[in-house]
Amino acid sequence: MAPSPPAVTDGSKTWAPSHLFDNSSPETWNAVHSHLKADEFRAAIASAFELPQGDSFTYHATASVNLAQAEAAIRAGRVNGLHDWYVEPAEAHTKGQDVKATVAGQPGLRTAGYPPASDIQAYIALFDPTKAAANSLKSLAANAKKGSLRATVAEYLQSKRHLDPSIAVPKYKPSATAKVHENPSLDFWAYSCMALEYVGPNAQTALVKTSHHILPVYMHHFGCVVPSWESLQIISKSAGGRSVLDMGSGNGYWTLMLRRLGVQTVAVDSGQSRWRTTWIADTVVTDGLQYLRKHSGCTDVVLLLVYPIVGGDFTRRVLDAYAGDVICVAGTQNGNGYTGFKDMMVDEYMSRERQGWRKVAQVPLPSFAGKDDALFVFRKEKVGEGNG
Repeated sequence: MAPSPPAVTDGSKTWAPSHLFDNSSPETWNAVHSHLKADEFRAAIASAFELPQGDSFTYHATASVNLAQAEAAIRAGRVNGLHDWYVEPAEAHTKGQDVKATVAGQPGLRTAGYPPASDIQAYIALFDPTKAAANSLKSLAANAKKGSLRATVAEYLQSKRHLDPSIAVPKYKPSATAKVHENPSLDFWAYSCMALEYVGPNAQTALVKTSHHILPVYMHHFGCVVPSWESLQIISKSAGGRSVLDMGSGNGYWTLMLRRLGVQTVAVDSGQSRWRTTWIADTVVTDGLQYLRKHSGCTDVVLLLVYPIVGGDFTRRVLDAYAGDVICVAGTQNGNGYTGFKDMMVDEYMSRERQGWRKVAQVPLPSFAGKDDALFVFRKEKVGEGNG
């Protein structure tokens, strides 16, 4: 078993996770928010992670970029289809429409348009922890202009959302010492939605095959998908006081956020992927399947898979080895094959191949531009329990 990586940011001699939590460095957040408001992405990341001026680290993921290149792509705006997140079949053209609206690299598709800032802000508000997520989603739909991109997003997310009545998610209650639920990943994600003109996924998002230069930066510092207040609460409620096993924990951001809510969480990761920022210092660096087998399938532990890889049939093998009764998966909720399984979504797999398991939650997660993510929770039914 390899030693756990320390909680550090590569290239910074001073940064520590605590610097972005508990108001330990209010001047840091003042600087970060000031830079984001001024559309200075590079400076915002440098401030948050205490990076030296002129930092040239290369972020390898869906593309290979440094901070200067990511910021240049942001400032390029819609050039070369960089903001073509909303598409429709090209044959939908009618006489007199601009045929140049086809999507770069996908001539069979055309751009369906771009949302106004007010609608993007309404999408971001879905993940406000002080409000009930279901009610916010209803408001997103009720206040949407007919035929708008916002309306298609609201309709789509409403059609996907499911939360069992047995799971009650409390709203976050600000206090004198904690006025906001601290979630640095969410702050930067909200900026990305505004900067990239993303108002959330709709029924056509699975057709989008591109991402943006900004995504590798987020993946290296925070991970592949953002945990929301609702999703963290759902995992906590599903655990019911038991431990959570964050399998394939990456840089440990989800583990840290769960721990901050008082959920005992064990992070296990093979260590094969490189992250610029690591949020916890006690990752169990080992093969996940071996860990499950060594611990008899972790019978009394809740299993969490955040963006499980598709290659090597990883998800199926992990679920085969798990002997507990609650499975949480944060990943794609459309057919793009980006997480879990190449040819089906995780809820389809559970329905087809895992008899005796019931989906008790599917709630949208803050999705990066061109992505469509959700938290799924499945519970193994007890003998004699119905399907209601």
